[in-house]
Amino acid sequence: MSADVVLPGDISNLGVGFDPLADSAGADEGNAGEDAVHIRVQQRNGRKSLTTVQGLKEKYDYNKVLKALKKEFCCNGTVVEDPELGKVIQLQGDQRKNVQDFLLGQKLVKKDQIKIHGF
Repeated sequence: MSADVVLPGDISNLGVGFDPLADSAGADEGNAGEDAVHIRVQQRNGRKSLTTVQGLKEKYDYNKVLKALKKEFCCNGTVVEDPELGKVIQLQGDQRKNVQDFLLGQKLVKKDQIKIHGF
């Protein structure tokens, strides 16, 4: 029999397959890596939501960035210290697009470093 022909009961090629999760994880680390800034939205209750910004560089003063974000978007917010994630900025409401535009406008991060998550 030829090696090109695969019979229905033949499972010899089972070990060589395409792992979509492994390939996509490698692609994400290739262009942004640890420098990625993650902007997420979390649903609270009803129409209320919370926007979190994680992964800004430590050289930035988080309180000054938060103050500028609050003033720009007329919302409240806080800086939360997480043992695993480090400092995380939380803002009231769905501010994903606004935060992205602000970070790009102030040149705090580059376009390819921003990852937006949520609905």
